[in-house]
Amino acid sequence: MPWTVRPATLADAATIIDFNRLLAQESEGKALDPELLAPGVRAGLIDSNKGRYFIAEDAGAIAGQMGITYEWSDWRNGWFWWIQSVYVRAEQRRRSVFRALFDYVQAAAKNDPTVIGLRLYVERDNVAAQRTYRSFGMVEPGYFVLEKYPL
Repeated sequence: MPWTVRPATLADAATIIDFNRLLAQESEGKALDPELLAPGVRAGLIDSNKGRYFIAEDAGAIAGQMGITYEWSDWRNGWFWWIQSVYVRAEQRRRSVFRALFDYVQAAAKNDPTVIGLRLYVERDNVAAQRTYRSFGMVEPGYFVLEKYPL
């Protein structure tokens, strides 16, 4: 099925909020705080400096999403786009929705001379997702993520 991929708009906020809630529950067993999630998604949709979301759909029915955020690399003098918030409806999985989203974002990145690469993080135990990402040419760069949250 040929999916249509497009930038998300504020009209997609409810779906993105729901997809992010489902993503956290399914991938990490976490229940996100709706008082933080909803305004966080809306802020990203309103201000593209915070990031962007993309939607895959067929005949107006949304099947999946992908977000990106940005990291400046002084070492490489360019931007990494971090792939975030990837979610595909359960009934649409294994139907090339992720491929359509990834290809769209990768093409946009390649068309921007300031973008030098794509990155993402994935749960250590999510072997299926790791296998998928590797099949798209992504490799483990030798880093692992540390955080201090909340501050």
